[in-house]
This record gives sequence, structure tokens and C-alpha cells, in this order.
Amino acid sequence: MLDILQREAIYLWYYADRQFHQIFWYWVLGMVLGSLVSVFAKEGIHRLCARLGQRLTGPIGWIAASLLGIASPLCMYGTIPICASFSQKGLKEDFLAAFMMSSILLNPQLIIYSAALGRTALCIRIIVCFLCGVAAGALLHYCFKEKNFFNFKGFAERAGHDTHPNLFLRFLFNLGRNLKATGPWFALGILLSALFQRYIPAEFVGKLFGPQKQFGLLLAATVGVPLYVCGGGTIPMLRDWLAEGMSLGAATAFMVTGPATKITNLGALKIVLGAKNFALYFAFVLLFSLVTGTVVNIFPF
Repeated sequence: MLDILQREAIYLWYYADRQFHQIFWYWVLGMVLGSLVSVFAKEGIHRLCARLGQRLTGPIGWIAASLLGIASPLCMYGTIPICASFSQKGLKEDFLAAFMMSSILLNPQLIIYSAALGRTALCIRIIVCFLCGVAAGALLHYCFKEKNFFNFKGFAERAGHDTHPNLFLRFLFNLGRNLKATGPWFALGILLSALFQRYIPAEFVGKLFGPQKQFGLLLAATVGVPLYVCGGGTIPMLRDWLAEGMSLGAATAFMVTGPATKITNLGALKIVLGAKNFALYFAFVLLFSLVTGTVVNIFPF
């Protein structure tokens, strides 16, 4: 029995070590880039967003807001107070929806992480997240023109942690917080990926998430809801699943529903949106993930 446990531990260590060395530097670069943006560019991005939100309307505004949301390094709990501040300054809700949606789905750190999935998957992720933000802005503009969709009451903009007068130390403190926050999830992703590689046959993953299975697309979209906890933690699993036959469309669906419905964020979303609008948000995310996943599967990338 002891020999069997030792053998399995060696196998798991082999798979985990291989995943670690393949992905580690993407994670480190993502942390460094995210901290650089947070310390040196975050305030500028948000000031630009506030100015553009007061000047640009319609499709141009949604495009600008979605791009700025992707550039923002904030997580959900940082994005909502920023949007509350923007709302107080008079920014329209369709602009806020585009910014918030794309910011939830993607940030500079996650762009670097996703490079580990390959150039094609990275480009698809960026384009789809951008389009999701634009679509959210368009839907609010046309469907909620005379209604309030958000309720930011109680979400005041928080004071930043990056206040040290020495810029280099400010960067190091920010990097340390990012490493502390994402490190455990990154390690968990490596472990889960090793377990999948060892105990779940590659052909099973291929059949489950393969390009000919619409069920696999739906499954990937729904699995993203409970399984997604951190961008850095899911990259090892996604990389492994893609190598074992998961279609790009199924991966796309997972990459949309995962961050958009991350369990740790749902409480804040429920407060901001209310029960009815929260249900509409959930339906929009699921439908958008399925449509974009289907489109990606149709074209031979």
C-alpha cells in the first residue's frame, strides 16, 4: 500500500512540476505587469475613463469603455466602487456597463497568464471579452434607456493601498499583495491539473468538450460557474484540457462564464443589480458565452 502511495505521489509530482515550469513565468510576468499598471497607470486609466464617459456616447463610448475596462487592473471588488464613483460624476449606465463587464472578464495580469494557452486562444479571449463589454453597453442603451439598472448605494470608492512615497517600494508592496492573493490559487490550479492528467483519460476530456458536441460547449459554460475561482488558477487546467481535445469554443465559453460568475463576486453583483437584473445578467453571460463559443467552433482556427 505504501509503495502504491509513493508511486502515485511521484506521478503527481511529475505532472505538477511539468505544469509549474511551463506556466510559472507567465504567472510572474502577469503579477509584475499588473502591479506596474496598478501603481503607475491605474489612476490615469480611471481619469481618462471618467473624461471619455462624459464626452463619448453610443458605440464609440462602449468601445472606449470596454477597452479601458480591460486595461484596468482591478478585480470585481475594486471595479464596483470605481463605477460607483463614475456614476456620481454623471457617467451613463451603458458606458458603466461596458467598462464593468470587460473589467470583470479580463485585466492586464490575466492577459499575460492567458498567453500560456497559445496565441490563438489568447487573441480569442481578448476579442471576446472586448465584445462582451460592448454588447453589455449596447443592451443597456437600448433595453434600459429610461430605467436604472445599477444601484451603487453603499459602494463608495475605497482609499488605495499604494500610498508609499517611494515609487519602487510602492510597486514592491503591490506586487507582494498580488502574489499573496493569487499564489494559493495558482498552486491549486497546478494541483488540480496534475490530478486531471493523472486520473482522467485524455480521450474522455476530448469527447466531453470536443468540437462536435454542443453538449460539451454547454457543459464548459456551466462548469465555469462553480469551478472558476481565480484566473491564474484556471489557466493550468484550461491548458491541459485544450491539449487533451477541448475545443476552442468550449474554452471560450468557460473563459466568459468563469470570471463573470465567479462565486466570490456574486454577492457584490447581487447587491448592485438586485434580484431581477442579476438574473438578466446571468442569462446574458450564459447566452453570450454559448453564442461566441459556437462561432469560435465554426471557424477553423
